[in-house]
Amino acid sequence: MGILLLALAIAVSAWLGEVSISRLWRGLPLAGNYIAGTMPQLRLDHFLDDLSYWMWGFTEWVWLLADTLLIAYVGTVLGGLIALLLSFPAAATLAPAWVVTFTRRILELMRTVPTLVLALIFVYAFGLGAFAGMLAIAVHSAGALGKLFAEEHENASLAQMEAVRAAGGSWPAQMRFGIFPQSLPGILSYGLLRFEINVREASVLGIVGAGGIGEELYLAVRQFEYQDISAILVLILATVTVIDLLCGRLRRRVLGSVPS
Repeated sequence: MGILLLALAIAVSAWLGEVSISRLWRGLPLAGNYIAGTMPQLRLDHFLDDLSYWMWGFTEWVWLLADTLLIAYVGTVLGGLIALLLSFPAAATLAPAWVVTFTRRILELMRTVPTLVLALIFVYAFGLGAFAGMLAIAVHSAGALGKLFAEEHENASLAQMEAVRAAGGSWPAQMRFGIFPQSLPGILSYGLLRFEINVREASVLGIVGAGGIGEELYLAVRQFEYQDISAILVLILATVTVIDLLCGRLRRRVLGSVPS
């Protein structure tokens, strides 16, 4: 019965989504041709010349990648700080029910609006550039991290918080000294993971004029500069891979040094 319901759900979803196997089959070769068109011609006997021709904008693209990394970094830090402040009143074990409900609705609103839409709003409000992209990253990160941080707080033992309260500590002091030390490993782990995600997010925000390497990629796509597309994508992929590896090592190093 369960399999039949699953098959029915898939069939209804395919119908509502206008899935067409014939269109997919016809489109796959076209997609392959497009990808093949972006591949550079690297010949062994002229490898350095061909590589130089392919990566002609390397210096400019590296600077734009640096902008992208800064957008992701500042947005993650700002969003993480906002998330940390809102996570305590969003934890069901730490605040009254009406405060928890109100705070969670705020966090839901922040993370429900897609990052690209947020970037469009901030570009309209503040103009083109990295500032709009950073704000979009920060708002969306605050909503996503706030929920995760709150769940970390809910898993914390309340004994330390009650001890701080018994000593006369205020509610902020109870959060700072009773709950935060227990949640710190999870907060660091989620924060580093979010930074990895935001590097990818920031790479495409340039499509709407929010700064970074995405603007150059979008321009290359619009102007049909096929080899530029592959060159920029390779640089983005290499950057994201390095960031993933570094964040993974940093996460293991930091979490290994945090007392349990």
